[in-house]
Amino acid sequence: MMRTLLTSLALAAAALAPVHAQDAAAGAKKVAMCIGCHGIPGYQASFPEVHRVPMISGQNAGYIVAALQGYAKGDRKHPTMRGISGSLSEQDMKDVAAFYEQQGKGEPAPADVAAAPEALKDKLAACAACHGANFSKTLDGNHPKLAGQHADYLLVALKSYQIKGQSTVGRGNAIMQGQVAALSPAELKQIAKYLAGLPGELKTVPQSATR
Repeated sequence: MMRTLLTSLALAAAALAPVHAQDAAAGAKKVAMCIGCHGIPGYQASFPEVHRVPMISGQNAGYIVAALQGYAKGDRKHPTMRGISGSLSEQDMKDVAAFYEQQGKGEPAPADVAAAPEALKDKLAACAACHGANFSKTLDGNHPKLAGQHADYLLVALKSYQIKGQSTVGRGNAIMQGQVAALSPAELKQIAKYLAGLPGELKTVPQSATR
């Protein structure tokens, strides 16, 4: 009886134990499912349309965790990413995010960047509040760096916030949905092109799938 009670208490304590701090070294051992797409420069995905997969080396760790959690919960609807994120524990997500944040560390992006086209200035001013005036120095680590990201990926991501009610595509962030709701396809393309042309801190670091 006493042994059973002690075992039950130990299991309960383990379940309630806090998740440890993120560990980039541990994350390096957990990215096997990531490198097949994110470790190949210029690699293209075909869902929901053909586009280059996002560069995540140098991305904010907090944002990577938030994105993975979104896929796992179904707030971000992408079958492949949901399957991958669903296999990760909270600790795994933190470790993988820490690995990718430090993997791309280099010179910081310049504080001053080229001004947005006049027609987009008002629209991009709202974006800068969270993503930073140079779109690299974000409000906090839970927002993504956008400067220099692939234009075709940015376009797909922006459009995904305009999609509702579908089971396999779309994103459910209320703030972003409000920001892009009234934007036309042409405006989305212009925004994606502008952001992609800015100097940034994101990159793809080639990784061998057989390492």
